[in-house]
Amino acid sequence: MNNQTENSSEKPQAIQANSLCTCWDVRHSEHIEQQLSEAGQILADGGIVAFPTETVYGLGADARNTDAVASVFTAKGRPSDNPLIVHISHTDQLGSLVSEIRPLEQTLMDHFWPGPLTLVMPVRPNTVSPLVTAGLSTVAIRMPDHPIALGLISASGCPLAAPSANRSGRPSPTTAAHVMEDLSAVIDGVVDGGSAGIGVESTVIHVQDDHTIMILRPGGVTEEQLSSFATQVIRDPALQDSSSELTPRSPGMKYTHYAPQGSMTIVMGEQDEAVNHYIQQQIAQAQERGEKTGVLVFDETNINSTNTVILSLGSRDSLAEAANRLYGALRTLDSEGVTFIMAQGCDQQGMGVAVMNRLSKAAGGQIIYV
Repeated sequence: MNNQTENSSEKPQAIQANSLCTCWDVRHSEHIEQQLSEAGQILADGGIVAFPTETVYGLGADARNTDAVASVFTAKGRPSDNPLIVHISHTDQLGSLVSEIRPLEQTLMDHFWPGPLTLVMPVRPNTVSPLVTAGLSTVAIRMPDHPIALGLISASGCPLAAPSANRSGRPSPTTAAHVMEDLSAVIDGVVDGGSAGIGVESTVIHVQDDHTIMILRPGGVTEEQLSSFATQVIRDPALQDSSSELTPRSPGMKYTHYAPQGSMTIVMGEQDEAVNHYIQQQIAQAQERGEKTGVLVFDETNINSTNTVILSLGSRDSLAEAANRLYGALRTLDSEGVTFIMAQGCDQQGMGVAVMNRLSKAAGGQIIYV
């Protein structure tokens, strides 16, 4: 997923995608400030605009404007009990949004912001729309590490509530083209800043009273990185619970997410030979049923199957690469019309925790151990 290259414009360029959605291509523009000002004014006026971050593309709205935030939920088809992350461009904005900042939270912000770390903190009353917090007493906040995102937030003058800019349940977008594919008819604009770098969403954490860091959603900051700042880092048990009774405290804790259109199963095993054999066996049976088949595997796995879309997630020794490739690969499988998908799992260490979390969500929890 390399950045595309285009010639610089001689004047600000707003490309009309259709009658509803404008795309500002700022990748090589000489007029980024003016383009961001135009997009920022739409946000300030209550519109919704997609924009790049270092993780995935987000769909932004003024977090204080309930009508604007409601438009985000409508555009995505997102359940209203799923809270949103508020994005800020400067730490000065934080005091107006939260009622307390603990010393450990400040330390983590000093170290990881701007960056892919979201902190869940006590919300200051009447500062954001209740739709943002889903009725909770906390708000999730982060500062993205992307110059376009930071510039747009500043230009808008708003803290931006911004979930991933895709239809709810679909693979998150890592390019502006992915956003247009899902939402061009129902949003006001897209700022095209090229491909996202990390490729999976931010890590969401909550600092406990005993200074334990609880991970509510794994992502771009790993457990190992967080463990340098706390004696204990744990995962919320709700990460393993997809029951309808669960009240999400963070995006990604409930419902099937990131799902391709075809059915998907994850295969885990200590021996590559056994994993290979099982995947090829299942692919053969699916083809006999008339299925269009696809496979997601690591470079170290050798799959030989004709008439199958085989996509690599990179090396098992570089799970950050797998994170970067994952959502694009899922969308490629959709574009190829694949109806039956076998995906190889990975160890849950480092970025592998986030990769397996997204794979499991995409597969609806269907995991086979061989």
